[in-house]
Amino acid sequence: MDCIDNSCPVEATLSVIGGKWKVIILWRLVNGTKRFNELQHSMPQITRKMLTQQLRELENDGLIIRTVYPQVPPKVEYSLSDYGKSFNSVMESMAHWGFTHMERSRQDQQSM
Repeated sequence: MDCIDNSCPVEATLSVIGGKWKVIILWRLVNGTKRFNELQHSMPQITRKMLTQQLRELENDGLIIRTVYPQVPPKVEYSLSDYGKSFNSVMESMAHWGFTHMERSRQDQQSM
């Protein structure tokens, strides 16, 4: 697939899921709904501020659904939208490539 009229589908994809955390957040949500603290615990390197920002952007782009329950303290859950689920096959391909890359790197280290 080529770029047409200065519009590149890869650039369009990266404009939505680009950055260090968005795909990782989406990957964490593949197996079901998570609360904010569950997401943060699964990604200890991310700050609360960055997680909040990335979740808002993913929600604005329609990839995740934020559900707020009217209770005290507030309960907020995040899940993949149907549109977000359409990205699952891409993430599965990325995971397959990542496993292959990790194995190659491990073999390279052993041969040194």
